Amino acid sequence: MEKRVAIIGAGISGLLACKYTLSKGFNPIVFEAKDEVGGLWNQTIESTRLQNFKDIFEFSDFAWPSSVTEMFPHNTQVLEYIQSYAQHFQLLPYIKFNSLVMSIDYVGDSEDEMDCWEMWGGNGKAFGSKGKWNIKVQHTVQGSIKEYTTEFVILCIGRFSGLPNIPEFPPGHGPEVFSGKVLHSMDYSALDNATAAEFIKGKKITVIGSGKSAVDIAFECATANGTDKPCTMIQRTIHWMLPDAQLWGDSFGFLGFTRFAELMIHKPGEGLLSSFLATLLSPLRWGLSKFVESYVRWKLSLKKYDMIPEESFVQEVSSCQILFLPDNFYDKVEEGSIVFKKPKKFSFCKEGLILDGEDDPLKADIVIFATGYKGDEKLRNIFTCPTFQNRIAGSPTSTVPLYRQMIHPRIPQVAVIGYSESFSNLYTFEMRSIWLSFFLDQTFELPSIKEMEKDIKMWEKYMKRYAGNGKFRRACVGGVPIWYNDQLCRDIGCNPRRKKGFFSEFFEPYVLADYKGLAPELN
Repeated sequence: MEKRVAIIGAGISGLLACKYTLSKGFNPIVFEAKDEVGGLWNQTIESTRLQNFKDIFEFSDFAWPSSVTEMFPHNTQVLEYIQSYAQHFQLLPYIKFNSLVMSIDYVGDSEDEMDCWEMWGGNGKAFGSKGKWNIKVQHTVQGSIKEYTTEFVILCIGRFSGLPNIPEFPPGHGPEVFSGKVLHSMDYSALDNATAAEFIKGKKITVIGSGKSAVDIAFECATANGTDKPCTMIQRTIHWMLPDAQLWGDSFGFLGFTRFAELMIHKPGEGLLSSFLATLLSPLRWGLSKFVESYVRWKLSLKKYDMIPEESFVQEVSSCQILFLPDNFYDKVEEGSIVFKKPKKFSFCKEGLILDGEDDPLKADIVIFATGYKGDEKLRNIFTCPTFQNRIAGSPTSTVPLYRQMIHPRIPQVAVIGYSESFSNLYTFEMRSIWLSFFLDQTFELPSIKEMEKDIKMWEKYMKRYAGNGKFRRACVGGVPIWYNDQLCRDIGCNPRRKKGFFSEFFEPYVLADYKGLAPELN
């Protein structure tokens, strides 16, 4: 009998999962809540550009069109590129649009039976148990609710959408007392460009947050209103924000995406030689971190604006916290159309915000929370079973416990593609989709549950060691993407060394094109 595979989400990870399961002869069904592919790239603000160099944000077998010459393409170019990928590989017929997955429920094996398993699913195979997943789907156009049954589910729901994270305030000190408008960056991004421009024009705006969304929204507001009504950014955690991809004349890619760079880092599951080299080269790692930091501090005059991050550049990379600034962002700061504030606490009042340490209220017409999303809760909520909900969430002091950043050792016949991050998510998501297609095709089996849990603990230890400030919860492989890909390559039985010659292997950046041909071509 044909094994059915369901994919939830048609963003980048969902499209990749669809393409590679097709390459192995499966007939997947993809549920997408929106009416088109692209995920988050369907809901971006006007100024948003790609956060990666174009060269490392490129499908292994589908190049950017020659018309895109920018190093950091605009969001419209990125969306067109993703949509062209789906059309080129004829993925659209497999996608059910306007189909919101409400929940997934596992049936067929009791919890007592699963607790006795030593291997994932009973035997370490993708379709090892007799269980199935019931998927409850709301078809939003028809207004109907339908249940589908599959043997395997691939969750590609992403972490940065759907469930906004808004800070809680004591009664009488939250948004309810404010006379202006309060919204989350998710709601602002959902506005079309013309509506967004009209919404912010001539308004005193405060943006709360320090990530990419906060930076882009503040830049957009400053461009619209200038120094007459400057945009205030409230940031309680400062991140390293790069002004460009050149650092004292060297490409950032040559510093962070090479095997040599990863030799300086202690890696999960490393041997004695690797550990020795990481220890020996730790002064060089420190020096390279300071090299980048010195450039950014000089280029952006960070000390002048009290915007020097507490964490090192290496820690920020390891927790996927660095970002590239919009062109001329600090020109807006210099002219006074963007103002930084760093209060330890703040609350709302009728006129705006009361900042800790300041006597007068910060007056505002609009307050925008760019404070991220509850990705863990979103992932947890999709499961009907309370036991699976608790297992996927892990503990508050650990990462979400996924083997190879995809498989929960004690939740059978489900994989998660889009949760754990890297500096280039497309780069990581394609490798995971390839690995998963080989697993579904029964090319290899998973190790025992105990061995998988041991491996998860090693990755958790790595993330805690390098992320700093408790940010390991983000589950980021940004510091060791090549090491991570090496593990995936060995699992599927291919050579992880993808370049020709010693110099190229250790000193040239790795890109997805280096892994081209690992999976069968999709005709």
